[in-house]
Amino acid sequence: MPTITIFGATGKQGKSVLNSVLADGAYTPRAVTRNPDSDSSKAIKDKGVEVVRGDLFDLNSVREAIRGSEVVFGVTNFWDPSVFPGTEHGIGEVQQGKNLVDAAKAEGVKFFIWSGLPSSKLLSNGKYPGVYHIDHKATVWDYLKASGVPCAAVDTGYFADNLWEFALQKNDNGYSLVVPKYNPNSTQTFTWTRDIGPCAVALLKNYTDSSKGVLGKAFPVVTSIMNFTEVAQKISAAIGKEVKLVTPETSGLDELDEMYKYQADCGMYKDIPVPNPDLVALGATFSTMDDLIAAEIVPRYA
Repeated sequence: MPTITIFGATGKQGKSVLNSVLADGAYTPRAVTRNPDSDSSKAIKDKGVEVVRGDLFDLNSVREAIRGSEVVFGVTNFWDPSVFPGTEHGIGEVQQGKNLVDAAKAEGVKFFIWSGLPSSKLLSNGKYPGVYHIDHKATVWDYLKASGVPCAAVDTGYFADNLWEFALQKNDNGYSLVVPKYNPNSTQTFTWTRDIGPCAVALLKNYTDSSKGVLGKAFPVVTSIMNFTEVAQKISAAIGKEVKLVTPETSGLDELDEMYKYQADCGMYKDIPVPNPDLVALGATFSTMDDLIAAEIVPRYA
């Protein structure tokens, strides 16, 4: 079987793609991590998956990790300390992304799936030029499209995983849903990382058919669009406890404050139907907000 090399395989996005590729069975996955000896890497090896070392700051190691692959799934992590605050405004993320593209081109990769985001600077008409973890990914996407490597992108929204990882916080009466800088009536675009894998596989299985219009296109992966007040109400009903939205003046980090202001003010993928009909037409399956609350939040908070 042809090989797909999956970067970030121990992270949520990469793990979602890995699991979906394994379930589909048409490609052999290869997982890339900086530390093949970590516990999370060993868990991947236990599934019978090849795990190789790759450092996104090291072009040669990326080439070696990719070598022999038909397809690459590429993702970068702005919040890795070596990127931010390790480089000014996290600009190292752009270099990492360009290394992925350059390596894929040098190794003759036939299809590159990029985990991206549309430019906040462009979508806000210049109002929000400092949401670097968003705009860096848009810069890499432009570089990828110009490289000549056949490609597509899965564009993500606000990760729904954040709800149970840090946004829900215990208080005296139940829970607070803490979302800084956010208008309670402004909608948010949610992406559950579990939905990324099926969407990536849908692109993987259709990219060779020119009639499907996959190449060169960014596909928003949207699980749900609603405001945080509605999310709090849904969670409260599901766990049987009070959940109230709290919107502090700051997250304590300028980068995140700008992100929240941008998303509340301008929105992301506002006009797209949910689920994305272009991805559904390619065979992708999606979850709902109710699905993710039942699967991830109820077991933790009920």
